[in-house]
Amino acid sequence: MTYQVTLQPSGRRFAVAAGSTLLEAALDAGVNLPYGCKNGACGTCKGKVLAGRVDHGAAQDDALPAGERNAGFALLCCARPQSDLIVEVREADAAGELPVRTLPCRVERLDRVADDVMVMRLKLPTNERLQFRAGQYIEFLLADGKRRAFSLANPPHADTLVELHVRHVPGGNFTDHVFSAMKVKDILRFEGPFGSFYLREDSVRPAILVAGGTGFAPIKALVEHALHIGVQRPLHLYWGARDRAGLYLNDLAETWAAQYGITYVPVLSAPAAADDWQGRTGLVHEAVLADHPDLAAYQAYVCGAPAMCEAALKDFVTHGLPREEFFADAFSYAPK
Repeated sequence: MTYQVTLQPSGRRFAVAAGSTLLEAALDAGVNLPYGCKNGACGTCKGKVLAGRVDHGAAQDDALPAGERNAGFALLCCARPQSDLIVEVREADAAGELPVRTLPCRVERLDRVADDVMVMRLKLPTNERLQFRAGQYIEFLLADGKRRAFSLANPPHADTLVELHVRHVPGGNFTDHVFSAMKVKDILRFEGPFGSFYLREDSVRPAILVAGGTGFAPIKALVEHALHIGVQRPLHLYWGARDRAGLYLNDLAETWAAQYGITYVPVLSAPAAADDWQGRTGLVHEAVLADHPDLAAYQAYVCGAPAMCEAALKDFVTHGLPREEFFADAFSYAPK
């Protein structure tokens, strides 16, 4: 059994399967509602049921007092429909509308996937979740008052752990610490989410996704989010690295290609003899142009070093890409 939910004042509609919460179903349908903890403790996702009935589930009294329940309010992260519903709630339709928060986190896992790349997974406090759009980033708040920014590599629906891909920059205070001294259970603080690099879900244009090195992190989040919400438009992924080791999650990208029909093209700029590389070589954005000389009908998402992003913008627009269809996140690295 499924129930139909209509949101006011937007008029957007989505279906909720019996047993699912309103928030789960909304996020699965690509409807971005505000939330904080996802377990009925914070009240961020509060909405008003204008018509219909819900089971309030595990909503805590501090977050949803009896008076508010009686007035028709519900916590959408806990509420399960018992009929079709009309719900009044504020939607977050732009990245800037998502709340920027300062949160503590604990290092849960450190996986060295290449000599110079560490996959960090961070655990938030029990009653906290980070709401973000796939492709956005967070900033660590360091003891000396400085900040270090890293893109989120996990998609919003897989938010139990925050995933980051950290490249070791010799002489960089933070990355030196990550690779030499950081331990599981260490405590960090960050602020976020930030950035306008996220998937434009209302577009039907085929998407060119270009990653340079650990620029694969936000591209990974974009791809996994697109697959989760059932995006139908073609996705063309190009991942550039210096050598084979730089394609540190190559098996994952190949799995996307095999299972979901995503076009995947890895490109190495300086493969070593030991790589025995038979694939594409050169600059990754030039591989895009070789395959797609006319980009007028496309949309492009590019993430990597500033020089790569600048070259891609210049050359993609020259080859017909509308300027407003180019989205980039340029990685820069802070020296010691």
